[in-house]
Amino acid sequence: MIKKYYDQDCDLSLLGDKIVSVIGFGSQGHAHAQNLRDSGMNVVVGVPQGGAGWKLATEVGMDVRSTEEAAKVGDLVMMLVPDELAGDIYREQVAPYLKEGDVLLFAHGFNIHFQIIQPPKGVDVIMVAPKGPGHTVRTQYQEGRGVPSLIAVFQDESGKAKEYALAYAAGIGAGRAGILETSFREETETDLFGEQAVLCGGVTELMKAGFDTLVEAGYEPEMAYFECIHEMKLIVDLINSGGFAMMRYSVSNTAEYGDYRTGRRMITEETRREMKKVLREIQDGTFASEFMQEFSTGKKARFLATRRVEGEHPLEKVGKELRRMMTWLKK
Repeated sequence: MIKKYYDQDCDLSLLGDKIVSVIGFGSQGHAHAQNLRDSGMNVVVGVPQGGAGWKLATEVGMDVRSTEEAAKVGDLVMMLVPDELAGDIYREQVAPYLKEGDVLLFAHGFNIHFQIIQPPKGVDVIMVAPKGPGHTVRTQYQEGRGVPSLIAVFQDESGKAKEYALAYAAGIGAGRAGILETSFREETETDLFGEQAVLCGGVTELMKAGFDTLVEAGYEPEMAYFECIHEMKLIVDLINSGGFAMMRYSVSNTAEYGDYRTGRRMITEETRREMKKVLREIQDGTFASEFMQEFSTGKKARFLATRRVEGEHPLEKVGKELRRMMTWLKK
């Protein structure tokens, strides 16, 4: 059973005399930095000088420094930059300034687990990973609540690595909701698998296949969009609120019966075998190697070409037109 911790299990005073340097001020960075500051921590933000992150962090009153300077002054250094950039940023702008006794933090295990970043001895290496986007981490904190977070320890040189992870997690508000202990390996591999096989790759391809099937059969694209794409949010929101049971309770008997009758015809044994293959490619590093190679040249040719092709699918045009009718949608 996974271990869970709450505010009463965390000692924020461990960070009381420390400087926490947050490298990056994007989705997660802006939330971590402001929540930690509002929890009484001494926070420095490290971003490229003159960039958008510098401007945004300055506007909300953060102590903003260059990435190098932030790494130099930080006792805890949290890397909140894209996976494909983290290795170079770490090697060139962070690693030269780490000193014995520092704590190096991540919100995703990718670069540590796949050894793209190899931290030195004498430094604690931990993970604090909120299970929600940065804007939710921030707004929930402001409302006196929190987003559940994962913690993990990769390297415990001080003997206090777990305590530091718990304190940092509490500082961003996670202790109000719950902190779950995992490992870098488990977080990385389950995260990548979920994104590829279910949440992004699996769900979008299923919706697109449904749309194409109806349109090719002669049904209007608008009807196909409503039934196979737009209403996905309704179903996911119900599951998010109360699990599969609540979703099945809330939909019609016709829909529930169709669920039981047809679901396994869509996700067949062949599909499940392919899922296992996807998982093996994550576990053995095949995906990580391919991903890093695609982004290492800076060209991202295949990635950008695929993005362009997907953006030209008819469902994008139909969806854009229909969403104009839905004034309640957030832009």
